[in-house]
Amino acid sequence: MDTIEKLKILSEDSQYDLACACGTGKDDRRRRGLDGKWLYPVALPQGGYSILLKTLLSNACKNDCKYCPLRSETDVRRCTLQPEEVANVFMEYLRRKKVFGLFLSSGVINNPDYTMDRINAVARLLRYKHDFRGYIHLKIIPGASDAAIEDSLSLATAVSLNIETPGKKRFDVLSSKKDYIQDIIRPLKLLTKLTRQNERFARVKCTTQFIVGASDETDSEIIDYMFRLYKNLHFQRVYFSAYQKGLGHPDIPGERQFMVNPEQSFMREHRLYQADYLIRRYGFSSDDIILDRSGNLRLDKDPKEIWADRHSEFYPVRINSADRESLLRVPGLGPDTVAGILKIRRERMIRCLEDLGIKGKRLEKIKRYIIFK
Repeated sequence: MDTIEKLKILSEDSQYDLACACGTGKDDRRRRGLDGKWLYPVALPQGGYSILLKTLLSNACKNDCKYCPLRSETDVRRCTLQPEEVANVFMEYLRRKKVFGLFLSSGVINNPDYTMDRINAVARLLRYKHDFRGYIHLKIIPGASDAAIEDSLSLATAVSLNIETPGKKRFDVLSSKKDYIQDIIRPLKLLTKLTRQNERFARVKCTTQFIVGASDETDSEIIDYMFRLYKNLHFQRVYFSAYQKGLGHPDIPGERQFMVNPEQSFMREHRLYQADYLIRRYGFSSDDIILDRSGNLRLDKDPKEIWADRHSEFYPVRINSADRESLLRVPGLGPDTVAGILKIRRERMIRCLEDLGIKGKRLEKIKRYIIFK
């Protein structure tokens, strides 16, 4: 296979890992380019969006992750790119202004450190041969050594290591070759230590991802781990990837207990993103996320509205005098809208939400929880 043919296969196989810059809004969902590659829009600090080139270095893998379609036992078309091939293709796309950055991951070739050496070699070529100073997101391979991880941090803008499940018990259902504590938790803690205590690595962003529904975890377990990833490990983002039936081993819970309606698994992923946003941006604690008796988020209603309906004593919120934290507890009001309210309030009294350009179902929802006097 030539480089482009390999890139098409490996870019396709990289779609299952969302721990880069793929969100849930209509403007930041991944989409397929004309040449078959998955392109990942990223919100830029100055506004607007640009595109990441996302690919695997190799889809050959020695691991047995039972949720993964690329696990060692499966019969798929395997191929591997050389570091020089990835660097050259990326620079060509960059010159043509098709991309602004790179997300690079890989299956495990030989062993974690051998794979990390090749991943880091791509970044080193871009940084020192091609003098690229832009965005590079590198995947940390589970089980990688401290030295390999430090090397990645010295080259990357961002790194990610997938936590996969909330806890060893759930993890052991999905893999017999990887050790949850040594291969996952140890390097996650190391990333925090290095980026928090070493000024050289302080600029590097750290993210992770849960595979939702492959094991038999509850939302309660995921939310507890997510909260600790933010509070104790200071990770910038936690991502969620709904397990898709048919991709994994037939014996895993995700296959045996799969919901009748596949859309429900994606709604579960969406509700977890909403809970994540409430914790990360709205000031909610993990105790504020209300679950059903089975320890899961309700699929029929968003978690912020459930909290509001359980705390009638908090409402109505006075839109002309309430502080930012109280306004953020109003269903339908997000950080941007609240910022707009506070700005308008400095100049005049708000008499109706139509002043803010809010309309439709969202307007009707907000009106149930506020007063203007």
